[in-house]
Amino acid sequence: MTHAILYLLLIVFLIAGMAIVIVSLPGLWLMTLGAAIYAVLTHFAFIGPRTIIVLLAFSLLGEIVDLVAAGVGAKRAGGGRRGLIGAIIGGLVGAIFFSLPVPVIGTLAGVCIGTFFGALIGELTAGKEVAQSLRIGAAATVGRLGGTLTKLCLGGVMLIVTLWVGWPWRSAAAAPMPVSLPAPTVLTTTRGS
Repeated sequence: MTHAILYLLLIVFLIAGMAIVIVSLPGLWLMTLGAAIYAVLTHFAFIGPRTIIVLLAFSLLGEIVDLVAAGVGAKRAGGGRRGLIGAIIGGLVGAIFFSLPVPVIGTLAGVCIGTFFGALIGELTAGKEVAQSLRIGAAATVGRLGGTLTKLCLGGVMLIVTLWVGWPWRSAAAAPMPVSLPAPTVLTTTRGS
């Protein structure tokens, strides 16, 4: 029964992680954290250290891809260093700025708008023509969306692997009970003799 409750909490962590990846937040790290907590609480009976290492690697890869994708898109369209840096900074600023008025959709929209204008402004300050700067901004935005989609795909793989490996009824007979607090002890005193 306790394994079932922990497994349900793991599912909550995994779904929450996928949801915040959509809005360009570090959901893969939340998924990895949830799996690590589950592993510790079940004494690594289902999810072992190797699985945690693989999840950490996927989380790191997802963050790198998400961060670099906008710059790669800008570079492919002929963008320079300023466009690349502008796309990255613009995406971060846009995510923060648009998250305040509209928390979920605003974050993703803010990332796209910020990436576009960051690359555009970066290229304009580098002396590029407006039309070319607009193409670079659009390419940076497409790259950023591609990075987010790739991160979502990695999150999907992490979700499936974690659910499969962490399934508590696969080998429940061999699994120790989860960590629990010891029962309180009652001290009794006797009077007198």
